[in-house]
Amino acid sequence: MSSKRLAYLEKVTAEGSKDPFAWYGLANEYSSLGRPDDALRTFERLREMDPTYVPQYLICGQMLANLKRGDEARVWLQQGVEAAKKAGNTHALSEIANVLASLD
Repeated sequence: MSSKRLAYLEKVTAEGSKDPFAWYGLANEYSSLGRPDDALRTFERLREMDPTYVPQYLICGQMLANLKRGDEARVWLQQGVEAAKKAGNTHALSEIANVLASLD
């Protein structure tokens, strides 16, 4: 990803955007740049702002699982199962459950 994209997303979120996709994009950008702590902080901020935004749980859970941080991943994924159920998002529920099952 480009530094322009990162700069844009950092600017938008710093200006107080409540758009969950901007925060999600920024977290993904940090993750892809090898900045997992920044990504996690951004996912946590997004979760505070919009706990109903289902994709964050899958992607953050996968990132943490890949970092061998299974306990943290499990928490995110379990929260994602609940959020997906509430949203009626069966596709996301299935994906999240598969990642969660792979941790066991």
